[in-house]
Amino acid sequence: MTVMRIAVAGATGQVGRYVVQAAGERGLEVVPLARANGVDLTTGTGLADRLAGVDAVVDVVSTRAQSRSAAEAFFSRVTRTLMNAGRDAGVGHHVALSIVGIDAVPSGYYRGKLLQERLLAEGDRPWSVLRATQFHEFAAQALDFARVGPWSLVPVMTSQPVAAREVGQALVALAEKGASGRVADLVGPEVLSMHRLARRVSDARGLGRRVVPVRLPGAAGRGMRDGSLTAYGDDVVVGATTFDAWLAADG
Repeated sequence: MTVMRIAVAGATGQVGRYVVQAAGERGLEVVPLARANGVDLTTGTGLADRLAGVDAVVDVVSTRAQSRSAAEAFFSRVTRTLMNAGRDAGVGHHVALSIVGIDAVPSGYYRGKLLQERLLAEGDRPWSVLRATQFHEFAAQALDFARVGPWSLVPVMTSQPVAAREVGQALVALAEKGASGRVADLVGPEVLSMHRLARRVSDARGLGRRVVPVRLPGAAGRGMRDGSLTAYGDDVVVGATTFDAWLAADG
């Protein structure tokens, strides 16, 4: 019996490690695509050897870039590089993780993700895109966005956080299913305020951070507050893990 081989771009990241874990649990062979393995996703160095015999690529790579120009440049380079290398290696499926609501919130990073989606849709490779809401772990990250002494300035944000573990599992299932285009969004089971979640993480971990909610200006700030980054209806998949359950287990 032939074992399916999945290459994971961003295998050591927040979602990538769960993709690797889920693939292993399903008996799949995982090929990490990382600098530690001699791979440069922006230039393609080392990709040809790593993609030999791979059936699907799961792309969960991220960037710290927040400006539109930098985010678009990053996601354009990585996506084109993976698509071209995948074509040359005969990879049959490209799976990418994206974010719920990015059409309605004009942030630079989200514009980069939209470009990534468009490149896949307009390309000549079989593809799938899963959009998910922010992860539970985002609340902990928000404590470090802007720190002034003991104070953490956290954006006022209406969120529907989902477990990164469940996102990783969904991506592996999608890779196994085959090219599906954009599939149903994956969201968390509760709509919550991000600054309150950040405060709860600080309290649970004994970090002593004093959280100050900040209303970001402009259309992007409004979109973060008005629920644009959440999703409802019969055409979404709702994760099972609540924030309380995640915090109790991993917090």
